[in-house]
Parts: sequence; structure tokens; C-alpha cells
Amino acid sequence: MNDRTTARRTATAALDERAYQAGFANHFATEALPGALPEGRNSPQRPPYGLYAEQLSGTAFTAPRARNRRSWLYRIRPAAMHSPFRATTVGRTQSRFDPSPAGPNQLRWDPLPMPSAPTDFIEGLFTMAGNGEPGIQSGCAVHLFAANASMRDRFFYDADGELLIVPQHGRLRICTELGIVDVEPQEVAVIPRGVRMRVELPDGSSRGYVCENFGALFQLPDLGPIGSNGLANPRDFQTPVAAYEDREGRFQLVAKFMGSMWVADIDHSPLDVVAWHGNYAPYKYDLRRFNTIGSISFDHPDPSIFLVLQSPSDTPGVDNIDFVVFPPRWLVMQDTFRPPWFHRNYASEFMGLVHGTYDAKAEGFVPGGASLHNCMSGHGPDAETFDKASSADLSKPNVIVDTMAFMFETRWVLSPTAQAVDSAQRQHEYYRCWQGLRRNFDPLQR
Repeated sequence: MNDRTTARRTATAALDERAYQAGFANHFATEALPGALPEGRNSPQRPPYGLYAEQLSGTAFTAPRARNRRSWLYRIRPAAMHSPFRATTVGRTQSRFDPSPAGPNQLRWDPLPMPSAPTDFIEGLFTMAGNGEPGIQSGCAVHLFAANASMRDRFFYDADGELLIVPQHGRLRICTELGIVDVEPQEVAVIPRGVRMRVELPDGSSRGYVCENFGALFQLPDLGPIGSNGLANPRDFQTPVAAYEDREGRFQLVAKFMGSMWVADIDHSPLDVVAWHGNYAPYKYDLRRFNTIGSISFDHPDPSIFLVLQSPSDTPGVDNIDFVVFPPRWLVMQDTFRPPWFHRNYASEFMGLVHGTYDAKAEGFVPGGASLHNCMSGHGPDAETFDKASSADLSKPNVIVDTMAFMFETRWVLSPTAQAVDSAQRQHEYYRCWQGLRRNFDPLQR
């Protein structure tokens, strides 16, 4: 058995372990071969095993230490080795957003249908809405995806932003340069800007949501008066261990750059990082571990208490993106309308449902579906939910089980794409869910 065969088998063993390192944005150190990480320096003259040293920077070199994110990779070939990129039309993604063709109307969609022809993850992406643009590193894009084929000889990276992936149906195995992330419905994965990956479908098909963050990297929110615990706990975030591929052949490397897709030929797998250390890496989180905070006296608090991750903006307290989750929980507030109240927001909200039903919408909002309520567009519980909650017995807790909804909330208006507005999945009668709300006003009775 030669050394290369031994190395390949060692790498396969590392792949089979599916191991993770705990913590959010920790400085990790991991190697798939013993001694692959250099000792005492980042860029030795001759790295172990004949590897190449390469730094991957996710923030400016001069960013404050607490916000600086970068990793050192020790790989079989440097990332610069590929043919020139050429434009391609793979997928149905956009990163330039014209003024909304739908105006201030509330919008809702049914789930994307599963494709009939073989369709991998990047071919299955469908842009729903967005704002800002990647060139100024501000804003976001919201995509749905539906895929039924694994990526085999094709690899992908997004130069425009980091990807928050929320599967709704079917598992994803995301093989990245820095290790493997297995994610199932009710879990999420974050793939940093520029990290190369290949997405496999262990269940044969998958569907879900993607938030493409053009702005500052996602971070955990401060807890303020909540104290030192609660919401998403850092120990529950998982980053993969090093696991590499040593494959040669005819492959494609697809890049998303300034809103367009580009493809280059590459004669080896770019997932060839044998060891790495740093704090810029993919991670996953199980939404079922979210520690929900709520009122135990009266009134329904603002949805910010359900904040999992935030992408801050240049305005303190006003985020580029908030990722909010609505998991199983108890509602015990007294003399209170317990579901989320009617509201109009400064922010714009794109909402999805991963599992079960959402307590503020009894009908029409199904797993895999989505809704968009833009800045100052009124929304809230439908008529059926309002009637039920208005007469509920408040001496008993309302135990919400078997559900997982989420929201991408952003400071900027989300412009829906023309393909989303014209989609066969759009529910043109969505507005009717509020038309059954009765006039209850009586000036003679309090």
C-alpha cells in the first residue's frame, strides 16, 4: 500500500466520523492527518505532507480582534488552480433588485414543486426577494430551493455573501473545504462567503430556504437584561472537523459573483484541505435547542426575543438581517391576546414554515411555503385565529407543540422578483384571510 492510498483511506475515515467542534466562532484547530497543522507558525517554508498554506479571510485584515474572522488552510493544491471563469446561466438566482413590482401588498406562496428533471442544489435555487447588493456589502437575497440530485463533479462557492440554509424537506450533506456538515429539517447551516462546497442529498430530494447575507457576518445577539444565558447558546453550534478529498478528474467550479453565475473547469476536487485552524468556517445549529424566552405575566413581547442570529448594520440596534425562529413554547400570559398581535413594522419580514402549523395562521401557510410583509404593510393573525384567541380560556396555558416557523427580517424593503410575483405558487387570494374580521365596535359597551 503506497502513502497516497494510506492518506486517502485516512481521509475516508475522517469523513465517516461526521465529528464536530462545539462553540460559536471559536478559534478551532483540526487536522485529518496527524501533524498536518504546522507548529508555531502559519506559513512555514515547507508545510507538512507537501501541502500549501493559504489564508481565507472573511473580514478586513484590520477588523477589531473580536470581529476578525479568518482561517489558515493547509491544502493539496492552492485555490488559484483552475481555468478562467466564463459566464453561465445555471440556476434562477438574482442579486440585483429593481423596485418592487408588487407594491406594498402582502404576499404568500405555496411550496416550490419538486423538479421532474435531475436538479442539483444550485440548479434548484429560485430567488424570491432581496435588497441592497453584494458590491456594497449590504442587504440580502432570499431564495427557495428544490432539488432531487446530488452534486457529484460540480462544486460551488458564493463570493456575494454567506449562506444561511434552512432545509424544510430532506437532509443535506454539505461537503465543504473545511469539513462535512450534515443538516436536517429543523436544523440550519451557515456556509461562509467564499467557502467551496458540494451538496449531496442523502434522502434523494430536498427543499427549503436560503438567506444570502451580503452584509456583516452573522453573530449571536447580546442578551442585555436577559442575562448570561438563553436564546441560542454558543455551545450548541457545531463546526466540522477537517476532512479532505484527494480526487483528480474533470470537474466544474461554479462561482456566484456580483449576482451572476460563473463556471471554471478544474482538474481536481477543491475540497482538498487536510488541516485548518481559525474562526472562519461553516457551522450548523439545531433550532430545537433554542431556549425560548417569553412573558409570564401579560402581553406578547416583541419578536426580537426569538432572535437566533443577527447581521448588524452601521446603525446600532438596526440590523441588516435578523434570523428569528418560532419553536414549540408555552403561552401563559393573562388578560392577553396570546398570538402575535396585528402590527406594521419598520422592518420587512420574509417568513417560512419548516414543520407543523404557525399559531398566527390557521390555514394556507404550509411547510415549505413563504410570506412577505414589507415595511409598514399591515399583517397579523387571520380571522379564524383571532376569533379563537379572543375567546380562549386564559386560565390554561396555550401549549404550542409540533411546529417550527422562522423569519428573515431586514431593515431594507425586500423587493420581490418578477419570477416570484408571477410564480404559479403565489396565493393571489392571500388578502382574504383578513376579510372575515368582523366589526365588533360598540360605543355603548366597554
